[in-house]
Amino acid sequence: MSFFSELWAFMRERKKFWLMPALIAMALLGGLVVFLEGSALAPFIYTLY
Repeated sequence: MSFFSELWAFMRERKKFWLMPALIAMALLGGLVVFLEGSALAPFIYTLY
């Protein structure tokens, strides 16, 4: 959690608020990849049974 607080302090001090949309987009895409990872393995699991 300290990473996020340090990142927020950096953006607030350096006026780098334009980074926020890019960070949110990367977090959403990363979450989407992790979420869909399980469904990509499903066809291989079904062949084992």
